[in-house]
Amino acid sequence: MKKTIWFKHAVLALFVIALIAALAALTYAQNSLPQLTGRVSAMGGRAEVRIERDAEGIPTIKAHSPHDALFGLGFVHAQDRLWQLEMHRRIASGRLAEVFGESAVEADKFLRALGVRRAAALQWGNANEEVKQTIQAYTAGINAYLASGLRARPPEFVLLGLHPEPWQPEDTLAWATMMAWDLGGNWSAELLRMRLSLTLPVSRINELLAPYPGEKSLPTADYAALFRGLRINGDLGKQALLAAPESGIEGIGSNNWVISGQHTESGQPLLANDPHLKLSAPALWYLVRLDAPGLKVAGASVPGLSAVVIGQTDHLAWGFTNTAPDVQDLYIERIKPDDPAQYQTPTGWEAFQVFNETIRVKGQPDIQLTTRQTRHGPVISDANAASTLGLVGSSNKPEFALALRWTALDIDAWKTTAAASGFAKATTVAEFVTAAAQYVAPMQNMVVADRGGRIGMVSAGRVPLRKPENDLKGLVPSPGWDARYDWDGSLAPELTPRELDPPRGWIVTANQRVHATDYPYFITSEWSPPYRHQRIESLLAAQDKHSIESMARIQADIHSLGTQRLMPFLRQAAAASKHPLATAAQAELAGFDGDMQATKAAPLIAWAWARQLTEALFSDKMGAQLYAKQLVGTRNFREGLQYMLENKVQFWCDKQATPAPERCDDQMTAAFDRTMDELQAAQGSTPAKWQWGRAHQARAEHRPFSKVRALSPLFELRAPTGGDNYTVNQTRVTLKPDATTGELYLNEHGASYRGLYDLADPGKSTFIQSTGQSGNPFSPWHRSLTERWGAVKAVPVFSSETVHTLVVSPQSP
Repeated sequence: MKKTIWFKHAVLALFVIALIAALAALTYAQNSLPQLTGRVSAMGGRAEVRIERDAEGIPTIKAHSPHDALFGLGFVHAQDRLWQLEMHRRIASGRLAEVFGESAVEADKFLRALGVRRAAALQWGNANEEVKQTIQAYTAGINAYLASGLRARPPEFVLLGLHPEPWQPEDTLAWATMMAWDLGGNWSAELLRMRLSLTLPVSRINELLAPYPGEKSLPTADYAALFRGLRINGDLGKQALLAAPESGIEGIGSNNWVISGQHTESGQPLLANDPHLKLSAPALWYLVRLDAPGLKVAGASVPGLSAVVIGQTDHLAWGFTNTAPDVQDLYIERIKPDDPAQYQTPTGWEAFQVFNETIRVKGQPDIQLTTRQTRHGPVISDANAASTLGLVGSSNKPEFALALRWTALDIDAWKTTAAASGFAKATTVAEFVTAAAQYVAPMQNMVVADRGGRIGMVSAGRVPLRKPENDLKGLVPSPGWDARYDWDGSLAPELTPRELDPPRGWIVTANQRVHATDYPYFITSEWSPPYRHQRIESLLAAQDKHSIESMARIQADIHSLGTQRLMPFLRQAAAASKHPLATAAQAELAGFDGDMQATKAAPLIAWAWARQLTEALFSDKMGAQLYAKQLVGTRNFREGLQYMLENKVQFWCDKQATPAPERCDDQMTAAFDRTMDELQAAQGSTPAKWQWGRAHQARAEHRPFSKVRALSPLFELRAPTGGDNYTVNQTRVTLKPDATTGELYLNEHGASYRGLYDLADPGKSTFIQSTGQSGNPFSPWHRSLTERWGAVKAVPVFSSETVHTLVVSPQSP
C-alpha cells in the first residue's frame, strides 16, 4: 500500500514538474518574441516612430524624418533578426571561435588576416557627416531595442550562453564589406589557377576554367613557368583557400530586367529583380517600408545595413544583379632573407605593417595571431604561419607571403552607403545614375525605371585599371615587387557599362557580359554563361505587351538552355550502357527538352551524370582535396565539362594511374552506369518514380544549428524545387555532399528575394523573400513566406493593411 501511495506521489510530482517546465518554456517562447503593440520608450530617437505590421509581419515605419525612419529600421531589425545581427557582426570581426570553439578558429584567423573590421574603422573615420548620421541613426535603433525592448534573449543566445552586445557604426561598414566579399571576389580563382599550374600547363587550365561561350581565354604569360621559376609550391595560400568564407560565386544567378512602356499593357515601365545569394534561415533580406518626409521607399533591407537596398519609391524602382568584377588581385610578396620584417617593392625593401590579434576560443586558451599588411593590402597567408612557406627546399624561413588588393577595403568605400541613400532620394533615372557614381563595392548591374517612362542600366562600382604591360591580367597571383602588376588607378565612374532607353524597349542582365566585345576596358573574365539572359530575352520577345503577371511567369521559368546542351552526350552514354536500368532511364530522357521540373526524373539523371563525369575527369588531374574544396556547383567545372565534350578534348578522359588510354566515350558510359547505381540506391529501382525535387531541395541553412541534427528541424527551412544553374528561376545545384547529412544536389543558392515593380500602379508591385520576417523559430512569421516563395508567389510591396501597431517614443536621458 505504501509503495502504491509512493508511486502515485512520484507520478504526480513528475506531472507537476513537467507542467511547470512546459509553462516555463511557453512563457520563455512568448517573452522571446518582440512587443508588437502598444507603446515603448527608447533612448536614441528624436521623435515618435510608428511601426505598423501587416499580416506577414512586414513593418511600415512611419516617422517624422529620415533620421527617425532609419532609427526605426534598426529597431525592427533588432526585434526580428537579433541573432542574425550577432552573426553578421562576429563574421566581419573574426569572432566566431568565442561562440563555436575550436572549429571556428581557422575562419577567425582568415578574417583577422583579411582585416575587415580594421578597414571599417578607417572608413568610419573617413566618412562624411551625412553618412555618419545615417549609420548612427540606424545603430541607435538597434541599441534602443537592446536597452528597452528585449524581454528575453532569442533561443540561439540562450542555447549558446551568450548575451547580445551593443551594435557599433563600424559593424555596419564591416558587414557591407562582407556583402562585397560574397559578390565581388575572384581571389580564390587566382589561387586555384596558381595551384593548378604546379601540375598543369596554362592551356589545360584554360579548358578546365572554360572561357565565355564562343570566345577564347584571356591571353596571359606562361604563369606556370613563372611559379616554377620562383619555386612556389601548393602551400602558399593553401590555408587561406581552405579557411576563407566562400566568395565570388554567391551572386552568380541573379536576374533583372526592365521594360519600357512600349511593351507594357499600362504604357509605363515594369521592372523585375531576383538577386541570388546563399539561402539562409532567416533569409538575408528583410522586407520593410519606410515612410517619412523626403523618404518613402519599400523593398529589401539587410540586417546590419542602414538602407533599403533594392525596391521602389514614389518616383522609381531599381534592382541589382552581380557584375562579378575582377576587383581583387593577389600579390606574391618576397620577404627579405635576412630581415623577415621587410618585403620587396619596386623601389626597395619596406617594413610590413604589423597587427597583433587575440582570438578568444570557447573552452580553450586564447590564441595570439600576428597579421601583416603590405602596400597592396592584408597578408591573407598570415591566416596560418605555415602557409607562408611557399617554396621548394629545406629552408624553414618563409620566402614569400600572399597579399590581397581589394577595392572594398579602400578607405573611401563608405561612399557605397552614400550611394544607397541617393537611390532612395532619386526621382528620375538620371538622378539615380548620378547617385550610382559614388558606389564603390560590390559592383552591381543596376536596372532602373522612373514614372516619367525612362529606363536604364548602369554597372556601378569601382573598377581597377591594370597596366598594358600587365601580362598576367589579374588572373593569377602576381610578383608584388614588379611595378607593372600594380593597379594604375580606377575607371572613371561615367565609363562603366551602361545603357539608357534602348530602341528595343528593354534591358536584361543575368550576370552575362554586359558590354560589347569592343568595349575598351577590362571588367572581368568571370561572366556567367548567357543562357538565362538569352531565355529572358526570348520570353520578352514572345509577347507584345507585358504585365506584372507575365513578368512573374518569366521569373518562374525553369527551362535550362545549359542542360539542354549536354543532352546529346548524355543520350549517347545512355544508349551505350548495358546497365539493367539503362532502358528505363532512356525512356525518361527521351522527351526531355531541358524543362527542370521537380517531379521529373530526367533533370536528376542529367545532373547526377554530370557530377559523376566531372569528378572522374577533373579530380584525377586536380587532386581530390583541391577538387573537393572547389566543387560547389560553380559554372567553371560544369562549363569545363561542356567545353571538353564539345571540343572532344581527350586529355581529361585519360586517367593518369592506368597504362592504357581511356576514351571520352568510355568515360561517359561508365559515368552513366555509376549514375544508375547512385540513383537506384537513393530513390529505388524504378526510374519513372525518381524525382528531381526529392534531391534538389531548397535548403535555408541556419548558423549554427543546421549542423546539429536534433535542432536543425526547428531552425532550418526546406522546400522542393525545380530548375538548375541555367534556368531563369535559378536554383544552384550543389554537387558536393553536405557536410552534415551527406546529401547531394541541394539548392543552397537561389532567388533570395523577388521583386516585381509596376511604375504605373505601385499597388500592383509585389515582393517576397525566402523564409519569413522573423528569425525566431517560435514566431508565426519564422517560415510564413517559404511555401509561397517556393511556388514563386509574392505579397504586395505597398500594403495599407495594419494588424499590429507599436509606437516607439523617445526616452529622456
